[in-house]
Amino acid sequence: MNETLKVLESRRSCRNFKPDMVKKEDLDAIIKAGTYAATGMGKQSPIIVAVTNKDLRDKLAEENRKIGGWNEGFDPFYGAPVVLIVLADKNVPTYVYDGSLVMGNLMNAAESLGVGSIWIHRAKEEFESDFGKEILKNLGIEGDFEGIGHCALGYAADAAANPAPRKANYVYYAD
Repeated sequence: MNETLKVLESRRSCRNFKPDMVKKEDLDAIIKAGTYAATGMGKQSPIIVAVTNKDLRDKLAEENRKIGGWNEGFDPFYGAPVVLIVLADKNVPTYVYDGSLVMGNLMNAAESLGVGSIWIHRAKEEFESDFGKEILKNLGIEGDFEGIGHCALGYAADAAANPAPRKANYVYYAD
């Protein structure tokens, strides 16, 4: 089996990260892979906000926790030291699909480099709020963007779980 297919079969969501920062060269490679995701009509509607600053990362986690309704002290990013936020331009008809493909590329690239990942939702709610709008404003990002997801990254503290068996009716052939 080729390496790409091995990565696709072995990637699992990580829910327990070590505090160690992801190596810069690995992070850059993961982000670059995200920028090569397929997009509708090649419009490249998504953007990626790479959060490595612990203070901002912790503020994002707290806002995400509140939106999710979890108890104080819960970290919805499971201790991941890096959060890549994928947003996409709502004026492009395929923006949600485009952003979703970026998320997939980020997670699969991370797996290929031995970096754990997990897709965390509620980016839409975060970036519709004044909290998220202020982050974008501070970064000089203008436009009508919707949060697609957070790709939390770091080194896994635990071994990945075995995959669940694939369901029997996953594929239908129309020969």
